Amino acid sequence: MKVAAIQQPGGLDKIVIEERTDPVAGSGQILVKVKASSLNFHDFAVAAGMIPNQDGRIPMSDGAGEVVALGEGVTEFAVGDSVLSLFFPTWESGGPELSKLIGVPGDHVDGFAAELVAMPASAFTRAPKGYSMEEAATLPCAALTAWRALMTEAQIKPGDWVLTQGTGGVSIFALQFAKAAGCRVIATSSSNEKLGKLKALGADHLINYKETPDWGVKAKELTGGVGVDEVVEIGGAGTLGQSITACRIGGHISLIGVLAGFAGEVPTAQLFSQNITLKGITVGSKREQEDMIRGIEVNGIKPMISDSFPLDQLKDAFQHQAAQKHFGKIVITI
Repeated sequence: MKVAAIQQPGGLDKIVIEERTDPVAGSGQILVKVKASSLNFHDFAVAAGMIPNQDGRIPMSDGAGEVVALGEGVTEFAVGDSVLSLFFPTWESGGPELSKLIGVPGDHVDGFAAELVAMPASAFTRAPKGYSMEEAATLPCAALTAWRALMTEAQIKPGDWVLTQGTGGVSIFALQFAKAAGCRVIATSSSNEKLGKLKALGADHLINYKETPDWGVKAKELTGGVGVDEVVEIGGAGTLGQSITACRIGGHISLIGVLAGFAGEVPTAQLFSQNITLKGITVGSKREQEDMIRGIEVNGIKPMISDSFPLDQLKDAFQHQAAQKHFGKIVITI
């Protein structure tokens, strides 16, 4: 089978395409013909050498494909089923624990940049009905992160105000889920062109954060001075101050990324005086993925795919991701 692998010490120029022996489904495993994957920042960090790994690691945490063989004892799937990977294959349900946050495909173990994978059946869910493989492959990391942030942790409800940052996969899924739940959404971006696309997806209010540096103040004004109920925070320390300013008393901030800085000043007095909950989010559980799939099907939500690359051009796909010109998800067809 054909795979993409990363030679150590890592770096996009260390991605190689090679042939490896086809895997076989062992006891409790399924053999999946992988049809698509999608790029997340975690995948970029592995490929770029930001996360040290073993030589020859097959990257990519997201995978969608077709079951082509069953190992002994597998009853939950049948040959021909469309399946979707789990970012955390051992996180069945409940809250996060160390034992549940291991086994990440493409990092802790080989991932989905391969034509075939043999993994435990428990490491997959069914794919949404009516989805292409490319659409399904956008869900396990980005969509589930947005789902857990909004539905499990913030517990949004109709009429709530949700603020999203930027136009990456998590932010766009958060916009779509929030609108499906009856929320009002304030979306931010540095590009007026991208803001127009967010408007078309249902955003109620738009803020260009380059033109309005104090966008937290503007967001609070848009809510009538009360503040937003939930912020999907992708920037980290570089944007957290504005997110705190945007929040209502008792509001919630889901910290899912650090794109604007790993460390920096945080207005802690404002954070505690407003009784704001700041919660770190790292994807979610199998139970939450199954809930999300049902929610997607009921509401007819479709992912926003920006660009598609073949497996042979995985390096080009990561370079396109680094250029930050995409709107939504970048997918890999296999």
